Amino acid sequence: MFVAHRNLLFTVAYEMLGSAADAEDVLQETWLRWSDVDLATVRDQRAYLVRITTRQALNRLRTLGRRKESYVGPWLPEPLLTAPDVAEDVELADSVSMAMLLVLETLTPTERAVFVLREVFDVEYGEIAEAVGKSPAAVRQIAHRARSHVAARRPREIVSAAETRDALDAFQRAAETGDVRGLLGILAPDVVYMGDGGGAKQAALRPIVGYDKVARLLTAALRKLTVAGPMQWTQVNGCPALVLRLDGEIDTVLAVRVESGLITGLYAVRNPAKLSHMREETALRR
Repeated sequence: MFVAHRNLLFTVAYEMLGSAADAEDVLQETWLRWSDVDLATVRDQRAYLVRITTRQALNRLRTLGRRKESYVGPWLPEPLLTAPDVAEDVELADSVSMAMLLVLETLTPTERAVFVLREVFDVEYGEIAEAVGKSPAAVRQIAHRARSHVAARRPREIVSAAETRDALDAFQRAAETGDVRGLLGILAPDVVYMGDGGGAKQAALRPIVGYDKVARLLTAALRKLTVAGPMQWTQVNGCPALVLRLDGEIDTVLAVRVESGLITGLYAVRNPAKLSHMREETALRR
């Protein structure tokens, strides 16, 4: 039964943590606890597994929060190479997108767990209450607060893969040719660029805000990096993205947030420790 639900449990843990490595650790802990359970006492095995996973992810999320406090530069979610079926589930793709995971980072651990379980996986309030150790009434209040918080920070509407591809295509043409005017034309005036090198690779140590500053930074950086070859298209977290390789190895994964046809967020993951799940596809399920 654990194996049958593994992809679902990984998705729950990953959406709560933004870290595939930590999500894998949570699944290992869930399996160890599941192996000690008397299955004759379990009415709904799927719900029971989700409950164990949620509790372990909450414990890990609090530890992860302390690690982030000492992280060098901006912390970005770990990118996942995903199969086309993830993109076909529009709501799932939106929920695991870089942009959405960064919004979830602004919630408290309990708010994040409640939001993910209710909004993404449609878990009943009573089951969520058991998973997070709150009353159903408290969970309803937490869910309402989390929904309001997320709604104020997420893109106003789900952006289609085609719209993201169009924006990325325009961005790639401008970036690779050093066309600053072209970059300014596809970047929103208040665009935010975040680079995650984790202290292992060169990256901006704080977010860069404003299309003029971001365009200058990208023009200089990409002119050096694309000498090794053009950026390549791929599917990251269910959305179109670009990958830059150096000497055959992935150097940078670039994901975007698009609103009204313009790029409002650019997320460049360069930390080698976060790129291992770009080697083969990760299965995600709801």
